[in-house]
Amino acid sequence: MNIIPTVSEIELQGRFDAHEAESFREIVDGILANSASLSVVLTAVDFVDSTALAELVRAMKRCREAGGDLILVKPSDPVRVILELTRLDAAFTIT
Repeated sequence: MNIIPTVSEIELQGRFDAHEAESFREIVDGILANSASLSVVLTAVDFVDSTALAELVRAMKRCREAGGDLILVKPSDPVRVILELTRLDAAFTIT
């Protein structure tokens, strides 16, 4: 039997900061219980803080441990700037 990782997708909107980090973690943990890869659509996110970035890194590590990947989809300009300033754009797969 071959097991092929599946890709799930979630879309975030508005602010992604410490206030949303716990619910993001719970959702991601639930998804990654059944999937190795996750796409996170960031088109409608207008702000991220360091806690949000840490949650994205955590999710990326979990995906990679399972043989998958975390893909950031179409980050908005404000998110892209933060990813570039922190050099996390080099760590993530961004489409």
